[in-house]
Amino acid sequence: MEPINPIAFKIGSLSVNWYGILIGLGIILALYIAIRESKRLGLDPDLFPDLLMWAIPAAIIGARIYYVIFQWEYYAKYPEKIIQIWNGGLAIHGALIGAVITTILYAKMKKMSFWVIADIAAPSLLIGQAIGRWGNFINQEAHGGPVTRSFLENLYLPDWIINQMYIGGVYYHPTFLYESLWNFGGIILLLFIRRMNPQRGYMFLLYVTWYSIGRFFIEGLRTDSLMVAPGLRAAQVLSIVLIIGAVSVWLYLRKTRKAPVRYQEVSE
Repeated sequence: MEPINPIAFKIGSLSVNWYGILIGLGIILALYIAIRESKRLGLDPDLFPDLLMWAIPAAIIGARIYYVIFQWEYYAKYPEKIIQIWNGGLAIHGALIGAVITTILYAKMKKMSFWVIADIAAPSLLIGQAIGRWGNFINQEAHGGPVTRSFLENLYLPDWIINQMYIGGVYYHPTFLYESLWNFGGIILLLFIRRMNPQRGYMFLLYVTWYSIGRFFIEGLRTDSLMVAPGLRAAQVLSIVLIIGAVSVWLYLRKTRKAPVRYQEVSE
């Protein structure tokens, strides 16, 4: 069976890839969920559309800078390729860093609490990441090491996934699927926690912790990791830092707040 064509359709000479469609779908669905929650909490429904106008470019720039830093030996020789993002080379951790910095600045400009925006956005971030991984699946990238077909069949995967994991005569771990399922599990968890009206900041910090735990273990299976040093994967190092950081921030907030500030208390 032939692999799935990464090009969904063409408009004249313009090719529209499934990867772009899935990323766009993830953004639209994530934005829809965030807007609904903003309305429920009595916030301006234009809050997240306005934020995305700044956060998406910042996320793309952050994702590219992050990738280039860890591939600097190559880009130092070919600096003209640094801006060629259409040839690949975007890192999700860089995108998150860019988006978070933008959100902090945006919250200050709007005189809002960063935690209000971040808590609402937490499930939406996982939605976008969960859907976006299927773009990696279609591109046959971000996969793990070699496995046998029987291994994949024992996971009860449909043939169309198994066949797409057959690359260059070898079957590979569908790490895109592992991460996507982990993220969908996180969405369910966050939506459940949200109903309990947790303290402000908990939703976002739980998102950071949940995603980082999954990414740490899944990254260990991948074959395309960015490396800090030989045998030391950048995503795993950053995942550990983020887990420690999220737990530390949560403990700090609990200690310094005179009274609990709940998720649904959106006013300052």
